Amino acid sequence: MNTKKILATLVAIVLLALFLPFPASAESGDGGNNGGTTPESMTRIMMFPPDAEVTGMHIDANGNFFVSAMHPDDDNYRATIGVINGIDWNDLPSSVPELASSSSESDIWHGIRTSYGDYQVLLQSGDALSEGGVAGGIYAADDGNRMFISEKPDYNAFVPLNPDGSRGYLYTAWEERPAGISQLEIEWNTTVAEWEVLGGMMLDLSSVAGGWVLCFGSMSPWGTPLLSEELYFSNTRSWNDETYNYHYDQERLEDYLGYYPNPYDYGYIMEIENSATADPDFIKHLAMGRFSHENAQVMPDERTVYLSDDGYDTVLFKFVADTVGDLSSGTLYAARVTQDDGSDSATTGFDVEWIEMASSSNSVIEAWIDEYDGITTADFIAGQNSYITDEEIRDWAEGRLNDDLNGDGTIGYAADDRVAFLESRKAAAALGASDEWNKMEGVGFNPNAPDHLYLAMSDVGYDMSDGQGDIDVTQNRCGIVYRMTLDDEWNVNRIEPVISGGPYTSSATYECDVNNLAGPDNLAVLDDGRVLIGEDTGKHENNMVWLWEPTVEPEIGDGEGGEGSGTGNGSETITVNHVVLVDTPPHPEWEWNYSYQTAVNDLQMGVNYTAVINIYRLDDNWEGLDWWWDIDWEGGYDEDGDGYNNQSENPFSLQRGCYHINADLYESGALHSDKDSAEVLASADLDFAVGGICMDGVFSSVFDSDTDGIIDKLDYCPDTSQGETVNAKGCSDTQLSGTGEGGDDDDATSIPGFGLLLSITAALGAALIATRRE
Repeated sequence: MNTKKILATLVAIVLLALFLPFPASAESGDGGNNGGTTPESMTRIMMFPPDAEVTGMHIDANGNFFVSAMHPDDDNYRATIGVINGIDWNDLPSSVPELASSSSESDIWHGIRTSYGDYQVLLQSGDALSEGGVAGGIYAADDGNRMFISEKPDYNAFVPLNPDGSRGYLYTAWEERPAGISQLEIEWNTTVAEWEVLGGMMLDLSSVAGGWVLCFGSMSPWGTPLLSEELYFSNTRSWNDETYNYHYDQERLEDYLGYYPNPYDYGYIMEIENSATADPDFIKHLAMGRFSHENAQVMPDERTVYLSDDGYDTVLFKFVADTVGDLSSGTLYAARVTQDDGSDSATTGFDVEWIEMASSSNSVIEAWIDEYDGITTADFIAGQNSYITDEEIRDWAEGRLNDDLNGDGTIGYAADDRVAFLESRKAAAALGASDEWNKMEGVGFNPNAPDHLYLAMSDVGYDMSDGQGDIDVTQNRCGIVYRMTLDDEWNVNRIEPVISGGPYTSSATYECDVNNLAGPDNLAVLDDGRVLIGEDTGKHENNMVWLWEPTVEPEIGDGEGGEGSGTGNGSETITVNHVVLVDTPPHPEWEWNYSYQTAVNDLQMGVNYTAVINIYRLDDNWEGLDWWWDIDWEGGYDEDGDGYNNQSENPFSLQRGCYHINADLYESGALHSDKDSAEVLASADLDFAVGGICMDGVFSSVFDSDTDGIIDKLDYCPDTSQGETVNAKGCSDTQLSGTGEGGDDDDATSIPGFGLLLSITAALGAALIATRRE
């Protein structure tokens, strides 16, 4: 190799070593999943004991926040029903304290930690109740004997008993097979500033043949609790099959009833009527369909109801009642969606149309259900079906659509519409509804913030990501919260993602980053439009409650430019400030954790912006990573600067190699309406290496023992302490003051001519260093 090539190679090595990202201090977690930062829109406000699910989130008219912990580690904690005191959750300040993820479980004896207010335990599983029995006790309908004690308190609903709401009944659904409901009378004690428990009992559900997995719920506009039977039973034909994997659930229900249960008695929304009395009535609203109800959300017209369907391959439903304030009869609809171009689950939305299924009433459907009474395991024949068959469902759908769906030359028909209400999910799919939603959870709305309805999806994958059907988006194993827009008639016409969980690290013990959402489940929308999100996930060690603040949409003016115009003027800038190493993997072939920082400046007042950041590998077909950063210009105002500015820092994990990062800035409205033709207001690019260096796009492994950004062969101080800033020779100020090594370029310890080499490399840097193109 000639001298020119040797010098060029040495210059490249020195420059790229200087550019190698410096380490950033970060808490290293399992697989790096604790190394992220909490998004600006998210505030952690509660953490729960290990294994405990966040349940029962309910905020009453006085701003009391009731919330429970289901099935924690029973060696240390019992299932708990409680309330946060001292805070009006209907009138929160603009900024709420954040709970550190590292706070100790011993901070509060029952293992529930909160950043705001004081959590009071009202009741725990097994506690004695004044009216007899114990909290969570499930008592047989036929003989009154206690079958077991539940550890699964779910939805809480507070029904006031006096005008100021200082005394009332707290109803709690117990998520079991068979299910239970407790009624706890509580009163606010002004002297001690806590709730006082006056009495309580477990209620008798024999009038409705018991309940099956009473899950989340809601309050109707007329003040009655609406509880949800989460029927995890997608194929009714297995109901009386003794070889079915989970047949013991039916056996336990049989023990409760004293006879073999009818499957069509379960899977509905149950309203508690006369709920301000000690002897309330229970009404299962059969006309709202039978499926795995997570919860029902009644809209302000008191007729339109949105119904989420938990499980796999599920459907979003809507019910429109015949009469205001009466859910006993009406019309059931199912959603069919049309996906936007693209497939990124964090940004891809859907247009919605509604398919009418059928109309009926509780009384009519109850008569159809009665026809299946008395069927037992003795009636089961392998390969046959004791209940509604798939052929009956298809014939009904063919008659509704007037279409030969199976191509046998005939159009089927059905004598009635029982299929729509007793096998609702299969019936909806047969009509062409989108049945690919995965782990659909709570649906939330607040009439004081009426612009949007919210829907949680705890794990985006499976049929949502299988490359076919109406829905095909990238997986997000940490979950997504969707926002739905409504027209003047309270019809949902659009579904868009607004909160994405993660990032997800498959090799970690707890796969989702502790500093962001995982497994969104319960939702509660506050009066000011902010959203509380409760988790149900094994991908965090501790489930949490998050407070999410939506991006404020500035008012749009007359379109003439200047303040409030809503359009960028081309003077905006975007830069990729740095890509830095966060931590090194135990094995170099594993994923390396880095962080990038992107900044925008000279933003126009009153304009919404979105930056799209892409990272991809050089000379590879890998599609790469991408982020959409919605920029709050108001939050980025700097009085001493030149207008509005902001910056975002995000973690990512990649295997070793040569990469490129690109950042483009758009006006948000233009991007979201037509991303293919939206104008790029500003752009920035940067090449970088992960776990080594790149020379002319060719990756090379290097070793940097003290991770100070200077490779070992050029490092004069190879034992620099973690996180210290070093000079070009790898020496920190501490080391220089103690040893004198690596001082001025003329220092006697320097290699002859090395200072000159650094001068040359500085002059040549533009040709070889990772470049920024704006």
